[in-house]
Amino acid sequence: MRWKPFDIPSGSMMDWVDGLRTVAGAGDSKSRHGMAVHVYTCNSPMGDRAMYNADGDFLIVPQQGSLKITTEFGRMLVNPNEICIIQQGIRFKVDVEGPSRGYVLEVYDDHFVLPNLGPIGANGLANPRDFLTPTAWFEDRRTSFDIISKYQGCLFSARQDHSPFDVVAWHGNYAPYKYDLANFCVINSVSFDHC
Repeated sequence: MRWKPFDIPSGSMMDWVDGLRTVAGAGDSKSRHGMAVHVYTCNSPMGDRAMYNADGDFLIVPQQGSLKITTEFGRMLVNPNEICIIQQGIRFKVDVEGPSRGYVLEVYDDHFVLPNLGPIGANGLANPRDFLTPTAWFEDRRTSFDIISKYQGCLFSARQDHSPFDVVAWHGNYAPYKYDLANFCVINSVSFDHC
């Protein structure tokens, strides 16, 4: 299946949430089984808006333009040729500096996990050390903030009187992360990680 790239909006401002379009899917978020494929096109930052996904995890793949993602855990800069995982329930916003386009895979069943390497050994595929969590950052700002929730395939909006990015510290391993695809080591490759 092939399609032409979605047009990036010109002449009007569109942020990441408004530019998110569903292309394909299987299963259903209501039954917590399946997945969906989305495409995003945007040209403006989200400003005082944030989103969280109550349906599942997002895997975001920028194709054009870098994404400045702010989460409750800190900030990440995600460039083309990198992927980003934002788990279910984590509030985030996406800022861009120009025309941006990319893909989003959403899974309803379970979280994304690294497979066991098994007979491949320690020097193949994606190494856990190459997955990067956000750089710690928070803001203590009182302002009107719109929180957009994706629940059972629909978007809902609520307003709060402060920034959702006011978490000063966190502990544990349930955090968003990014991965540079240039670090991926193909099986039987001697491109790196060999003596």
